[in-house]
Amino acid sequence: MQLLELIKKRYSCRNYKPTCVEKEKMDYIMECVRLAPSACNKQPWSFRIVTNEEDRKKLCRCYNREWFATAPVMVIASILHDEEWVRGDGKHHGDIDIAIAVEQLCLAATEQGIGTCWVCNFDTTLCKNLFGLSGNEEPAVLIPLGYPADESKNKTRKAIEEIVAY
Repeated sequence: MQLLELIKKRYSCRNYKPTCVEKEKMDYIMECVRLAPSACNKQPWSFRIVTNEEDRKKLCRCYNREWFATAPVMVIASILHDEEWVRGDGKHHGDIDIAIAVEQLCLAATEQGIGTCWVCNFDTTLCKNLFGLSGNEEPAVLIPLGYPADESKNKTRKAIEEIVAY
């Protein structure tokens, strides 16, 4: 599949079948994450794969939405602040680096027939406490994964002329 077709196919899935995601597919997806670029190749991230019922319930306390609980796999994508590159003017790049890696995760999952959704509106403090994350680790994104039980809705996007200037 060409990249443009893959990008068009990816959407925010908000309903998942209870079917487990095969380990081979998760390994492939996470290898794509491992290869994501980052500022100065610092790779300031940590990805925690959550599949057991107890930990999935804990994550649902951090983001209490019915649809989220349907995902058989959930990933906590964290920024490791003591490893991120800092630009000369003080701008920390961990947020940019984690975004690149998470989108590679989402595209790799889509290629494998797995649905995903970015979740950023969650209780990060509760997540950090429930999972014993270190002081330098900021949970930035939760990503539910699973076989979609819904259909992609047509995404509306701005016209190219609205976002690109030559």
